[in-house]
Amino acid sequence: MAKTVDIISRIEMKYDKLSKGQKKIAAYITEHYDSAVFMTAAKLGAEINVSESTVVRFASVLGYNGYPELQKALEEWVQGKWSSVQKVGVKYGNSSQSELVMSVLQADMDKISHTMEHLDPVSFEMAVDSILKAKHVYIIGLRSCEPLANFLGFYLSMIRGDVIMLRTTSMTELFEQMIRVSEEDVVVGISFPRYSMRTLKAMEFARDRNAKVISITDTDRSPMSLYSSCNLLARSDMLSIVDSLVAPLSLINALVVALCVKAPDQTRENLKELERVWGDYQVYLNDEINFIDDEPMLDNSLTKE
Repeated sequence: MAKTVDIISRIEMKYDKLSKGQKKIAAYITEHYDSAVFMTAAKLGAEINVSESTVVRFASVLGYNGYPELQKALEEWVQGKWSSVQKVGVKYGNSSQSELVMSVLQADMDKISHTMEHLDPVSFEMAVDSILKAKHVYIIGLRSCEPLANFLGFYLSMIRGDVIMLRTTSMTELFEQMIRVSEEDVVVGISFPRYSMRTLKAMEFARDRNAKVISITDTDRSPMSLYSSCNLLARSDMLSIVDSLVAPLSLINALVVALCVKAPDQTRENLKELERVWGDYQVYLNDEINFIDDEPMLDNSLTKE
């Protein structure tokens, strides 16, 4: 018997062919499946400001015989997610703690290996050049992706100025922070399943403003790729109820190192200025400061005068 394709997989496979209104439905279901599962077609349409008929056509495009069948498929998928803790118990219930640790670490290693095999070096180089040349760099990563965005923003601020972290709880607030985005800027969007509708909207807004848009996401079928000119792909499967962020973080770490290598003088001067400020204002105790010459982010060739 052929394996049934779940609703989220169908959305990913059909996303490129969806209309603008249908993409709004897809983004909402993907991000808010726990509430969408209880909505009628009319209520779902009203929630995201599309017609009920658009919702019904969306179900048909995905291959369902009407909205009720789509809703049933979504219910089955959600039930599978809600029982994920039980599945973990079945999978690891008889494992020792050391066996569990090794299993999880091996899974993360596999994700890094997959990321290495599928990374596009041309896109990676394009991302590095675009970030260094940009007037401003905006970074957005919400929900479980927020730590990734913070990590990138923290180190990017040491390499160059004018790095803007987009922090928002509403679509209106998001656009207010991006109102000055222009073709001279770069917007980096980070999102993995479940894709954030707010992140997608930010990238769409940036594209419409002719900014260079870089996505850090999981596959080339990700809706993020529709709005970006440069896609950096990292494997991020779900392990029980926790997103594995190891491969995306490793990719971002590689991006930071590449930026340092590409602009060594700029990076060194910024780090020197930071250490001077830290020293003047006693930000760190002396025995806590990692001096520039010992900074692991830079090799010896970059720290020599």
